[in-house]
Amino acid sequence: MSEAVRNLAPKIIWNHFADLNAVPRPSKKEERIIQFMINFGKSLQLSTFVDKVGNVIIKKPASKGFENKKAIVLQCHLDMVHQKNADTIFDFDEEGIKMIVDGDWVTADGTTLGADNGLGVAAIMAVLSSKDIQHSNIEALFTIDEETGMTGAMGLEGGILKGDILLNLDTEEDNEIGMGCAGGIDVTATRNYIEEEVPEHTTAFLITVKGLNGGHSGMDIHKGLGNANKIMNRILFNGYLNFGLQISEINGGSLRNAIPRESIAIITINEIQKATFLFEINLLINNIKEAFLTLEPNLTIDISATKSPKKVIEIDVQESFLKSMYAAHDGVYRRSPDITDLVETSNNIARVIVKDGCIKIECLTRSSSESNRSDLVNSLKSAFELSGFDIELSGEYPGWRPNINSEILGIVSNLYEKLHGEKAHIAACHAGLECGILGQNYPKMDMISFGPTILGAHSPEERASISSTQKFWKFLIAILKNVPLK
Repeated sequence: MSEAVRNLAPKIIWNHFADLNAVPRPSKKEERIIQFMINFGKSLQLSTFVDKVGNVIIKKPASKGFENKKAIVLQCHLDMVHQKNADTIFDFDEEGIKMIVDGDWVTADGTTLGADNGLGVAAIMAVLSSKDIQHSNIEALFTIDEETGMTGAMGLEGGILKGDILLNLDTEEDNEIGMGCAGGIDVTATRNYIEEEVPEHTTAFLITVKGLNGGHSGMDIHKGLGNANKIMNRILFNGYLNFGLQISEINGGSLRNAIPRESIAIITINEIQKATFLFEINLLINNIKEAFLTLEPNLTIDISATKSPKKVIEIDVQESFLKSMYAAHDGVYRRSPDITDLVETSNNIARVIVKDGCIKIECLTRSSSESNRSDLVNSLKSAFELSGFDIELSGEYPGWRPNINSEILGIVSNLYEKLHGEKAHIAACHAGLECGILGQNYPKMDMISFGPTILGAHSPEERASISSTQKFWKFLIAILKNVPLK
C-alpha cells in the first residue's frame, strides 16, 4: 500500500510521510518516533537534540546568501490521533498505518491516516533533507503529545529557540492562513454508585450506536454532527422514563478531541414490558435516524438481546446521571461576534464510561474567549454537580491571540495572492494550535499557521488531498525564499 504513496508528487514529501507512518506514534507513547527523528537529523549531520520533555529540535544553517534573513522555526507535532472503525483489526501500538491512494486522496484502511500532523512533519523533513531549497537559518521543532494535552509545547523552555518567525504547519485547509486559535480545558465529572442486583424477571439488551462521522471536536464542531454519547443518552432516558430501564454498563466515545462516533450500553428491562419497550424504542430510533439523515446517513442504532448482567446502577443515581447528561451542553455554545463563521466557544462530551461502580464523563471545552470559556465550564459544572458528581478541571492551555499587524502574515498573504490569483482566507480557528502556548515563552516570535487540505481528521475518514499537498509544498518553498531581512 505504501509503495503507491511513495510514487506520488512531490516524492520528497510522500516518501518521508510513508517512512513516518511506518512508525507507531500514539500520544504519550512517542519514544519510537522521537528516536526516529533523532536518527533522521543525525543522518543528515545536522545539529539534533531532545529537550527535557521529549521535543526534538533539528537545526539547519542558512543557504548561501540567506544568512542575513530572519531565522525560521518550522513547527509540527509528532503524535497522531488513534481512531479505527469497530470492525477494523489494527494495533496502533505495533503496526504502521496502511495507506490507500484513491483518486486525489490518500486515506487509510479503516483507521486515522496521521496526516494530522504527519504531512507537516514530512514537509519539514523534506526541507531539512533538501540540497536545493533556499532558506535562512532553520530550527525544526517537533513537539510531542499535542493531541492529548499539548505537554510538549507547554514544556518547551524559553531561550532554546532563536528564530524570529514561526511557521506552524498544522492548518487543514490549503487556502487558509491561521493567525489565532482557541484555548481549551478538560472537564471531567465522576461519581461512584452502589451496584445493585439485577431484579428478577428481567431481560437484557445490548444497545449500539455506531456509523457516525465523528471528526475533530474543534474544526468540525460547527457541523452539527451526531454525538454518540448524546444519542445514547436520549435512548436510555426514554427507556428509563417510560419503562423503568436499568443500566448495567456504558462505553461511549474515545478521545476528548474526537466527536464520539460509537457508544455501547447494556441494559435490563422487565420481561412484561419487553414487547412494548422494543416497539417504542424502535420508533424513537427511527425518529433519531430521520433527524440525522442528512448529516449522518450511515448512523446505525441496534438493539439486541444479550446475556443478563450481574449488576445495575442504583436507580436514584441513574436518574441523576441521565438528567445531567441531558442538561450538559454539547456542541457550539457561542459564535464569534467579531470574526465571521468562527465558533468562539464549544464543548464536546467526548467519553462516557459506566462500569464497576463508577461513572466518568470526559469533556473538552474550547474557546477563544477566556470569559466565555469559564461561563461554559460553570454551566457544565452546575449540570453535573447538581447530580452529585465531582468535577476536575485539567489540561488547560491558552488560545493564540490574533495579530493583524504581523509582518510575516502580510508577506505570506501577499505571496499567496501572487501565486494563486486570489486572496487567502485569513482566519482564526476553533482548534488548539500550539502557537498560543509557544508564544508564552517566545512572545516576540512572529507566528502564522498553514498546511495542506486534510478532511476528517481524528476519524477513520481522515484523508489528505494529493493536489493540495503539491500546492502547499510550492507555497512553503516560496515563503522560505521570501523571508525578510533581519
